[in-house]
Amino acid sequence: MGRLDGKNCIVTGAAGGIGLETAILFAQNGASVMMSDVNTGQLEIALAKAKKLVPGARIESHQADVSVEPEVENLVAALDSWGGVDVIFNNAGIMHMDDGDAISCTEDVWDLTQKINVKGVWYGCKHAVLSFRKHNKKKASVINTASVVALVGSATAQVAYTASKGAVLAMTRELAMVHAREGFRFNSLCPAPLNTPLLQNFLGDDQAKRHRREIHFPTGRFGEAIEQAQMVVFLASDESSFVIGQEMIVDGGMTRAYVTPEGPSVPAPLNNAFGR
Repeated sequence: MGRLDGKNCIVTGAAGGIGLETAILFAQNGASVMMSDVNTGQLEIALAKAKKLVPGARIESHQADVSVEPEVENLVAALDSWGGVDVIFNNAGIMHMDDGDAISCTEDVWDLTQKINVKGVWYGCKHAVLSFRKHNKKKASVINTASVVALVGSATAQVAYTASKGAVLAMTRELAMVHAREGFRFNSLCPAPLNTPLLQNFLGDDQAKRHRREIHFPTGRFGEAIEQAQMVVFLASDESSFVIGQEMIVDGGMTRAYVTPEGPSVPAPLNNAFGR
């Protein structure tokens, strides 16, 4: 018996990284999964990977731009024929290459980042709740991707991204209180820097920029997408029934570190699909 048997789940930002690994784990744990992303081509590649790894599972795809409310509404409505959504993982987001400090960050970069990272999560929460009520759900789970940058400061500024993730934490806490008596749980996932395209494309070949971040990990390495996905499965499952309004920090000890150890880094686990 799977931990998510009978649950209908939506994953946004599912074309790679945390989203792809979560979709696969959801399916492996018995869920019906709707994978969504703005990039249709990459989404179909990810869908094929997921179906290959979990043969026989109900896994479908639906292209959507989370910053456009009607597209999010249609995404959630696509699960009406399944009996309505039980779990939504609002994971889609951007880290703009031109982000910077309060002076160098442009208004266009700021607005685009908030539009996707904050409004996109709001739309996902809004239409999930409407669906929960429409289908008379007595329990449901919403997981929103935030970041450790919402909890700790960084001299390597990405002010638009950091502000957007702080907003996600605050919004998630608020909605957790609003909907607790309905049985709708809201929690945030706070990943540390990961070995995913979002960060790795940002770091590029700049070894000094990379080292400045890696040195803060007690394990000596960035996290992997599957290490975040395991937490999302827990939050989606009934095992986390008393976990409400929390900031689930999955950071390899980064936010608890002062002086980190020396020596070889700890080997990373293999992802199911991402990077393979």
